[in-house]
Amino acid sequence: MSDKIERVKTLIIGSGPAGYTAAIYAARADLKPVMYTGMEPGGQLTTTTEVDNFPGYPEGIDGPTMMVQLQQQAERFGTEVRIGMITSVEFSKEKGGIHKVVADNDKEIEAETVIISTGASAKYLNLPSEQRLRGGGVSACAVCDGFFYKGQDVAIVGAGDTAAEEASYLANICNKVTMLVRRDEMRASKAMQHRVNSIKNIEVRYNTEVDEVLGEQVVEGLRMVNNQTGEKEDIAITGLFIAIGHKPNTDIFKGQLDMDETGYLITKGKSTMTNLPGVFASGDAQDKEYRQAVTAAGTGCMAALDAERYLASIGSVEEAVADKY
Repeated sequence: MSDKIERVKTLIIGSGPAGYTAAIYAARADLKPVMYTGMEPGGQLTTTTEVDNFPGYPEGIDGPTMMVQLQQQAERFGTEVRIGMITSVEFSKEKGGIHKVVADNDKEIEAETVIISTGASAKYLNLPSEQRLRGGGVSACAVCDGFFYKGQDVAIVGAGDTAAEEASYLANICNKVTMLVRRDEMRASKAMQHRVNSIKNIEVRYNTEVDEVLGEQVVEGLRMVNNQTGEKEDIAITGLFIAIGHKPNTDIFKGQLDMDETGYLITKGKSTMTNLPGVFASGDAQDKEYRQAVTAAGTGCMAALDAERYLASIGSVEEAVADKY
């Protein structure tokens, strides 16, 4: 462990649209933010080929380029971006307290405020063919990427409300949607099941799993297997959407910050405040409803403003105490 302890005003844990937007606002407010990017600098968008739904890019932009530009913008205002991981945290429970973190297992940092933007990771099937074709037709976000498959045949894997919602969304723009459900029934609510079953161009295949995604450079088809009979069947598709859930990257905060049963951080009301003073959460680490780049950026902005107001309130308290004595 390093002997020298660094002190920062605002520490941002994690990158992506939420982290970089928080950095831009925090830097412009003179909070001198220091960001640790995490294992995947730029977050989930670095694995997205085209971003067509972020305002301000009329021709669209590829995810990695967008993340580089966001980083450059944050750095232009004075954000210090560090490639590395926060490996442990010890948050203060007192207003005005100092939060202690360790970066890369050996560097101690004390922070007056912490903005968490660690994001969430989509769950995949972990098939070699699926992983090879991520970005080439395999996606974990129908709302993000469905437009590219307008009028085409696609498949979606999942049985919960999210899968049902995304299947319904895809059915509006695609020619046919084949929905693969591993069990003999869906886990989605009855209302969502009724919606799916009422849409003519959605075919639900029960007791069915993905055996292999077909195609070399892009998705060209899907080999399905019936897990009851072992029978395999190939269908021609151009897009495969995985909708089996997300896991927020919040394990490091367990036992200190309030979170739901899945691990999403709980924030107060319409703010980004967590249960501990001076600790704020933004982006997919606390948002399980929308999970879009633009909404993540919005909460990043909110977190920076909340941190600025928090620090101002601490300053006011300190000034009041100084005046009294």
